[in-house]
Amino acid sequence: MNDFNKEERLAWEKILEGFEDDMVLSQAVHVHEIDQVLMERTGDILWRPEPNIMPIYSGVDMTENFVAVVQLSVPTQIGYEYSVPWTMTHLELRDALQNDRLGMAAKQRLSSQINYSVMEVARDFGTIVSVKSGAASGYTDVADMEAMFNRVGIPHSDRHIAYNTGDYNSMAADLANRETMGEIGTKAYRESFVGNIANFKLLKLDYGLSLAAGTATGLTIDTRTAAGNYHQPRATRTTNGLRGNVDNRFQVITPSAVTNLAAGNVITFAGITEVHHINKQSTGELKTFRVMDVGTSTITICPPIISAQGGTIGEVQYQNCEVAASATAAITVINTVRRAFNPAWHKDAIELVPGRHAHTADAGVPTLRASTAQGIEISFRKFEDIDTLLTKYRMDIRYGVTAVQPEMMGGQLFRQT
Repeated sequence: MNDFNKEERLAWEKILEGFEDDMVLSQAVHVHEIDQVLMERTGDILWRPEPNIMPIYSGVDMTENFVAVVQLSVPTQIGYEYSVPWTMTHLELRDALQNDRLGMAAKQRLSSQINYSVMEVARDFGTIVSVKSGAASGYTDVADMEAMFNRVGIPHSDRHIAYNTGDYNSMAADLANRETMGEIGTKAYRESFVGNIANFKLLKLDYGLSLAAGTATGLTIDTRTAAGNYHQPRATRTTNGLRGNVDNRFQVITPSAVTNLAAGNVITFAGITEVHHINKQSTGELKTFRVMDVGTSTITICPPIISAQGGTIGEVQYQNCEVAASATAAITVINTVRRAFNPAWHKDAIELVPGRHAHTADAGVPTLRASTAQGIEISFRKFEDIDTLLTKYRMDIRYGVTAVQPEMMGGQLFRQT
């Protein structure tokens, strides 16, 4: 067998040492190990339970209140598969340093892709969005995100927010100007370091994902009960005699028109205010929603409007807003300028699912395998062509990233008009 030599194995160990260091965002999300045989048998999709929220009633007599609660679930999937392949000639192989550099470059590209996938999910599914008219200024901005998370009952621990370099450095400038903060201000000045603010762990991104400007105006939606633009959570649905799980993260609604609405838009509805997820008390603040898809006359939003207008037990459990009903509730797009989206999330809101590739031991292709601290398996293979003396290398990863709870994640946009 064309096995790996000692130098290649040592280089592999060095690659793994740096792999975990590069996976900054993936270390800030929940990792769920799933049996790979089970995933193969379920088409790489597994339904994961959402946190339960129980209803509460006043009084002593509970005779009428003993009902089956609704357990919601979310499909998590291993859907990302990436490889970095390269070749080396029999002459290039003489330079072991060059081989080592290519391996390190492959590692950097793969770890960057995992971070990118996490960031993409955080941007596209984040529903708690803070919009600022000015530039990032420091503590007050992060404190605004804290207030928004606190209002709806998101756990105080394990909160993260990732700022692009420009916005992060603006935060650091705020600290650098605070002479009374001693070492903290000095570090902010010398290293553009912020650290933890307002119960969030701040991360700096050397690149960020932008959110396109929304341009839709003059649209409305009927929020009266008769219009049916509200969601009734259910665990399962029966279609053609077959029962299947329901993904309750999304809802299809019918606005007055869909002109200029686009996926990614952050929107509010007049009269729809958020409630605390546990005690169901209204915060008095407009709830933010994301447009996920636009049809010919409908749009898909996240999260759904769970206003308890239908009176089902699922709505009582998972109510997330309060509605002041109107036939013409205005739809307002609040992301009006294309800017970097700075994602914020609770660790349990995003789930990273490690996958792996099967390997046939007698196939004649030597393989090295290892797993990072997050459980992501990296495989390293090589094959030499006897006809050309060309050696092929490839490094592979396989994983899934799921927004398990979009209402425990969001983000911040600056310089919006």
